[in-house]
Amino acid sequence: MKPAYFIIFAALSFCGCTSETGNATAPADEHEAGPATEVEKGPHGGRLLTDGEVRIELVIFETGVEPQFRAYIQVDGLPVPPEAGQLEVQLKRLGGAMDRFRFAPREDYLLGDGVVREPHSFTVNVLVSHKGKLHQWTYDSFEGRTTIDAAVAKQAGLESETAGPARIRATLTLHGTVVPDPQRVFRVNARFPGVVREVRKRIGDRVVAGEVLVSIEANESLQRYNVVSPGSGVVVSREVNTGQAVQDESLLTLVDLSSVWVELAAFQHDLGGVKAGQSVTIRDVDGHQSAEGRIESIAAVGSSASQSMSARVLLPNEDGRWRPGLLVTGEVVVEEVDVPVAVRRSGLQTFRDWTVVFERIGETYEIRPVTLGRKDGVWIEVVEGLAPRASYVSANSYLVKADIEKSGASHDH
Repeated sequence: MKPAYFIIFAALSFCGCTSETGNATAPADEHEAGPATEVEKGPHGGRLLTDGEVRIELVIFETGVEPQFRAYIQVDGLPVPPEAGQLEVQLKRLGGAMDRFRFAPREDYLLGDGVVREPHSFTVNVLVSHKGKLHQWTYDSFEGRTTIDAAVAKQAGLESETAGPARIRATLTLHGTVVPDPQRVFRVNARFPGVVREVRKRIGDRVVAGEVLVSIEANESLQRYNVVSPGSGVVVSREVNTGQAVQDESLLTLVDLSSVWVELAAFQHDLGGVKAGQSVTIRDVDGHQSAEGRIESIAAVGSSASQSMSARVLLPNEDGRWRPGLLVTGEVVVEEVDVPVAVRRSGLQTFRDWTVVFERIGETYEIRPVTLGRKDGVWIEVVEGLAPRASYVSANSYLVKADIEKSGASHDH
């Protein structure tokens, strides 16, 4: 028998959830949400398409290789040699992206020349011209896709953003303590030996610069003189009482808490990444309050007890919320890099063996398996899998995952 020669054009295009009409309509396969119709399979596990004497088995083969198209053709129940057929497959996906495949003979099948990207989700329209007769099949092949009404999505709290450039901040977390600014600590001393006749301030009292703190009767002149505050602040210690004889010792200690230091402990394995000038986010241990600052300096001498160096951060403290002695953490930005495409980490989900985000086009949501790169606490770089300016679900994405899993869609070819 003379070999049949034919051209096959498989156009896989997204058309919503409706199928085009044709000479033959194949049932929707297991990718599709909703009640599944039994799909006729060929001997190679692929979808079997039959119209009269022409039968095609179209397979996405992925055992030990990246997903590839394989096609097996029969006419009148007899295999057609691969070299006798010409095949082209076009995949038009949700959003309009088009993939084209040329085929070449390989053993007993035709092999596509490219990788079939995930997800394998599309509407399939197959056309075969044989001896002047057109054979056509149309079926849906969806996976990882669902449709959610806009009003329902809003009520459920689904939020979408546009994937695009972001600044990734690699951070290192250090632990430390709030301490007074050494330049704002005032130790009040007696100018001349004598007897304390009056102490006007107690621990915790606020004072202003020039205010009288202590009155002393000098030993030599028997005259009283006043000791005034050298600066504004809070009395944190009092070493003298009325009637006490004093020489030149400290009487009171004042601290101006309008700014404070945070001393962060940087251990030896951290020192390579910690430098003066780096941005730091300081948080209390409960995470209730935070402040931004920069590393002003790194101590020249380390602590033998903790085997660490102190990285010092100066914090404004006009409201007094940062109290010396309290434990804090410091998130140090050790690297900042701009990436072309990033998404919020809150948008990531797992789906089968992938990490995915859900792209939104209108009211349709579909998985996008992504390859990820650098990350920080908010953003993560998308190296591959999501186009720039794509709209993706950034908040409550688990609801989309649950809706897809509820449909029972499977990865079947």
